[in-house]
Amino acid sequence: MPEKTIASFSIRKLSIMDEKGHVDEKLLPRLSHDTILKMYKSMVLGRLLDPKLLAMQRQGRISTYIEARGQEACQVGPIFALKKSDMIFPAFRETIAMITRGVPIENVLLYYGGDERGNKIPRRYAFFPVSIPVGSQSTHAVGYAYALKLHKKPNVSLTYFGDGATSEGECMEAMNFAGVWKTPTIFLCQNNQYAISTKHNQQTAAETYAQKAIAFGFEGIQVDGNDIFAVYKAVALAAKKARAGEGPTLIECFTYRLCDHTTSDDAKKYRDPKEVQEWEKKDPITRLRLFMERHKIWDKIKEGKLRKICEKEIDAAIKRWEKIPHPDISDMFTHTYASMPTELQEQLEEISHD
Repeated sequence: MPEKTIASFSIRKLSIMDEKGHVDEKLLPRLSHDTILKMYKSMVLGRLLDPKLLAMQRQGRISTYIEARGQEACQVGPIFALKKSDMIFPAFRETIAMITRGVPIENVLLYYGGDERGNKIPRRYAFFPVSIPVGSQSTHAVGYAYALKLHKKPNVSLTYFGDGATSEGECMEAMNFAGVWKTPTIFLCQNNQYAISTKHNQQTAAETYAQKAIAFGFEGIQVDGNDIFAVYKAVALAAKKARAGEGPTLIECFTYRLCDHTTSDDAKKYRDPKEVQEWEKKDPITRLRLFMERHKIWDKIKEGKLRKICEKEIDAAIKRWEKIPHPDISDMFTHTYASMPTELQEQLEEISHD
């Protein structure tokens, strides 16, 4: 029998806005000026929050902090593209996505201050707790989406993860189940070029991360992760498809981490400063600001006012956090198991008598 092609595939890349803020009007999603301004405010708030928390970590007021500088479009775009009832499953860099969703900044401060009450996010925000084990949140997202499907709920789940998570078996297993069950799941990979110090071409031999979806029977698409309009549109289309029962989508946001991996990392040891400088020219906040200025909905005066508003919002949150009483030492016993084991009961009694 002669050989024949039984299947062929291609990966599309979506880009709407360039580095100078110019857009392809045919591809531009229909967004009101008010929505665009809210997107911009969320991105600026996240950008200003990072150095505040970085300084607090250096002062010893909070523990290891994870910045997201340069990835604001990847974080904010999906939140605006989804319904408030759609569930978000974050990794550990999604602080900007969290506060864009409405979670108070003091929750973030509690969490990074070592107080797990900060990870107890009220249900109304539809935002799962921070997930530190790499890739584990992807299976949670698929399980949740499968439940949505079984109960015929019109919602979707979205999980954020980095390029490094695609090397974890759990992430691949999640995609496999999502493909088989056609769950309403959106896998959003923030390809920021480095999994800590491992460059993307050492992470995978594949040309894109988006193409990994092909093996699991669903669509993968790469977008310019520094273009908030492209990110928004890709997520909105994926959500529409998922709600129609057409299954999951893998969206690879091609972006760049302009900061260290965490406050315990020194990216200068493995990245060329020239590379960082080139990516600074592609800053997602700068390009959206240029777009707004070109459309006469933004200027330097408004920029100055916004920054002052964001600074006040951050400072107010820090003051509220400082007034929150410290947790009771018994919390680490009473909130670990549904039914406390005997050995923990004994330990709790011991510290109670001290």
